[in-house]
This record gives sequence, structure tokens and C-alpha cells, in this order.
Amino acid sequence: MRPRIIFLLFACCLFNACEKSTDTKLTIAIAANMQFAIKELCNEFTKNTHINCDIIVGSSGKLTAQIEQGAPYNVFLSANLKYPKYLHQKGMTDTTPLVYAYGKLILWSNTPSIQASLQQLKATNIQHIAIANPATAPYGFAAQEVLKNLEIDITLKHKLVFGENIAQVNQFILSKTSQIGFTSKSTLPYIKNNKAGNWLEIPQNLYTPIQQGIVVLKQNNNNLAKSSKLFKNFITSKSAQTILKKYGYTPLDN
Repeated sequence: MRPRIIFLLFACCLFNACEKSTDTKLTIAIAANMQFAIKELCNEFTKNTHINCDIIVGSSGKLTAQIEQGAPYNVFLSANLKYPKYLHQKGMTDTTPLVYAYGKLILWSNTPSIQASLQQLKATNIQHIAIANPATAPYGFAAQEVLKNLEIDITLKHKLVFGENIAQVNQFILSKTSQIGFTSKSTLPYIKNNKAGNWLEIPQNLYTPIQQGIVVLKQNNNNLAKSSKLFKNFITSKSAQTILKKYGYTPLDN
């Protein structure tokens, strides 16, 4: 069983659509850093509960705006805790926001002549550095923090290319439109499986810990509400945490 993936802002060719008809189907909005891990997570959830999932992918900020405008999502997995807390304060959630894992930032290049290195970002052969939009994407905000802490944010400002979310950043790097870029460590399984360039894990003292947050949204359907809470409980289970660790996240028990 594979969840059906829908990209709102940037169509990503890395997933196959697949769905099975059941009585209950959750619509889960996820930040784009989860685009790789969510497939395996939903397959495990469906196997255990027979509840299917439709997945909506975007930046955390954009998804939050859509939820405010009435988008019919059941569960929201954000790349930080800020947006779930905001929705909770607005009275739009059925549960208290919860941290379900911690994300990590990497520097990735798919250009053969370029080694992923913070020291090389100022090199003349690097003309474009991809990062997610810091205003709406927490991984973009973290990347901006790295540049500021290294005191090279002003120097590199003219090189920065902003993606709507991590999925679009990955496309920029993969296509070599940008010679290098900051993305989530959860991209590593794809990079390794496809031998798509080289990468460097960013020291975690250079950016604020990335708290991946989950919240169940308010809904009128009691069956969907119960199923949504089952997914929230699942994401902190041992099996889900093992999957998240496999995809580069720091699980809750670490």
C-alpha cells in the first residue's frame, strides 16, 4: 500500500501514486522535508490500521495558511513547532502540538566538480546556492542561521536561490540549476540510492534544533478525528521512530 502524494507548489517526480479504497482515508499535510520518509511511515500505519492516507506536501508556512483558509486536512506535520502552536492558539486543533522528531541540515551538491563544503561556498565556481524560503520553510530559516553564524550571509546574498520548500530545493540541486544547496538530511536515502553527488552534514551548533511538530486539526467527522489521533499516536511509536531514524531524523529517545 502506497500513499497518494500531492505536491501543491512543485510537482515532484520522485513518488508513485497508489491508493486503495477503504472506508477511512486521512488527508495529511506534511512539510516537504518528510517527502521521503512519509511513504514508508504511511505504509506501516496502513498495514497496522487499514486506514489509508492522502499526502499533501508543501512548506510549513504555506500549509498553515491553507489550513487557516479552510483546507480539509486532518493531520499536519510541520518542520517546526511554531506553526502547529500557532494553529493551536487559533483554536483550530483537536490536540496539543507535539514534537515527534528532530530534523538535521545537510549541504548537498550534485555537480561533479564541486565538493560540498562550507568553506567552498564563496568560491567563484559556485554561482547559485539553493535554500528553502526562510519566511515559510523552517529548513530555509536554519540554513540562513548557518550563514549568519559563519558571518558569510551578506557575502553570499547574491548567490542565494530560494525554493518554495525543500522539495523544490532538491530539484534545483538535482538538476544542477544550483551547484549546491542546503536541504534536509532526510534526503540522504535518495542521494545514496541514486549516487547523486556528495554531501556534508552541518554541525548542529550552527543552527537552532529543528523540532518536527505534529498536530491533529479540528474536524466534524468523528471517525476521521479518531483515525487522526491514531496517526498522531503512531508517529511516536517505536516502529515509526525507527523509520524516522532511518531517514536521518533524531528520534525522541535519543
